[in-house]
Amino acid sequence: MQKGFHEPVDKPRRFYKTVEVVDAVHADGGGFTVLLDGRNVRTPHNARLVLPTRALADEVAAEWAGQGETIELATMHATRLANTALDSIPQAREATADQIADYAGSDLLLYFAESPEGLVSRQFERWNPLLERAEAEARLSFVRASGIVHRAQPAETLAEVRAIALGLDDFGLAGLAFGAALFGSAILAIGVQRRWLTGDQAFELSRLDESWQEEQWGVDAEAAERTERLRGEAEMLERWFRALTPAA
Repeated sequence: MQKGFHEPVDKPRRFYKTVEVVDAVHADGGGFTVLLDGRNVRTPHNARLVLPTRALADEVAAEWAGQGETIELATMHATRLANTALDSIPQAREATADQIADYAGSDLLLYFAESPEGLVSRQFERWNPLLERAEAEARLSFVRASGIVHRAQPAETLAEVRAIALGLDDFGLAGLAFGAALFGSAILAIGVQRRWLTGDQAFELSRLDESWQEEQWGVDAEAAERTERLRGEAEMLERWFRALTPAA
């Protein structure tokens, strides 16, 4: 969902000096907002950027505070995701849940390589424990496949994925959709949301094939830069979910 983002050619100059997080009083109750020189940050649709937890507001504030002379929008993953949660998700919850279920219907973790043997073994060793946990703890029973020929997943499983998505608030749902698109896997996104694994662990599981190819043929600079950018998004997603649901 965020992968299609393109940063403007002319980057906006930083227009503020101070960044602070304050309690937000609004029609729906509490929350926290970020102030730039005492003024509210607003979304592209001109809504106040009100975050549900202090930890999430701190995450967004850190992105604004970390900007230099120009504002690098492409690095502000949490801010962009918060904008999505506020501007887009409330009107599209059902459609967003459908998208997440669609990812589950052709989930990356369900399509094991046919060869070479080393890659097949690595996928089984690292993917299968998560699939078993999803079945045991989230009632998600999947059909595994070898190769790229599509295998239909149980309707009950896809309905449960959709229910899991709709059981989250707008910020959680935005994060789950972001993760499913980032990883190509609803299972990995749910795993990060439920703290079964870290963002970095999920990212590594999502690119077993790529890392195998890198071991065989090496890594070029452009691919390495893209990998680290996506890894940063995965690490932000872990912080996003932790900020939404602090440990007891």
